[in-house]
Amino acid sequence: MQRHSKQRDAVLANLCSRCDHPTAEDIYFSLKSSMPALSLATVYRNLAALESAGKIIRIEAGGTARYDGNMAHHYHLTCLSCGGVFDIFADDDFGICEKAGKLFDGTIISHAVIFTGYCPACSKQAGYA
Repeated sequence: MQRHSKQRDAVLANLCSRCDHPTAEDIYFSLKSSMPALSLATVYRNLAALESAGKIIRIEAGGTARYDGNMAHHYHLTCLSCGGVFDIFADDDFGICEKAGKLFDGTIISHAVIFTGYCPACSKQAGYA
């Protein structure tokens, strides 16, 4: 059973209020002024506990861990140019679980898909859009 703490509540509230898929350091700097005793280690520890409890998602993007408090079904795109992580909302799972289930003899209960490419700003700048 997870211990309830003011720091954990603050980390979760901060993460759930954002759409930018922050790093632990981003969350730490965002909370530091209102919680002077907060340490970066505490933020990492609470992010790990929240991930373990299934309350947040950890996304590996360009060798950096980023976090998402939006637990609604959606995918992510990591930009190869700026390193940003962007949400992609789809009405279904593109049939991925059904197709994978036909190729795999076990039982699939969930999946995670991360697309790589270029965000709108980087696409435009590089002349892709």
